[in-house]
Amino acid sequence: MQFYLVTAALSAMLSVMLGAFAAHGLKSRISEAMLVTFQTGVQYQFYHSLGLVLIVLLYRQQPHGLMLWSGAFMLAGIVLFSGSLYALALSQFKWFGPITPLGGLCFILAWLLLAIAVVKNG
Repeated sequence: MQFYLVTAALSAMLSVMLGAFAAHGLKSRISEAMLVTFQTGVQYQFYHSLGLVLIVLLYRQQPHGLMLWSGAFMLAGIVLFSGSLYALALSQFKWFGPITPLGGLCFILAWLLLAIAVVKNG
């Protein structure tokens, strides 16, 4: 779980850096629509980085194997969802678009597995 906690902290840090980059470095370089796309990636990365921290904290209180899977799906969601939005916004290659829903599915599975683990732990 230390891996997930370190990864969550670094991911949250990176989302702050990417948000600043978008606000100051990309504003004049990409369209408004692509800037919004990029910022959506930043928001979801930050939220789910905090979600990953939550998983670690809950695991330390009431360990359950499903929480490990939840963390893995949360991390995969960050990479696939936010990563594809960053790539789409910066490259404007439309083929990154279909990757985003796979990341969203990972987020959904992560939260579902977390809920199941909490219920099973009572």
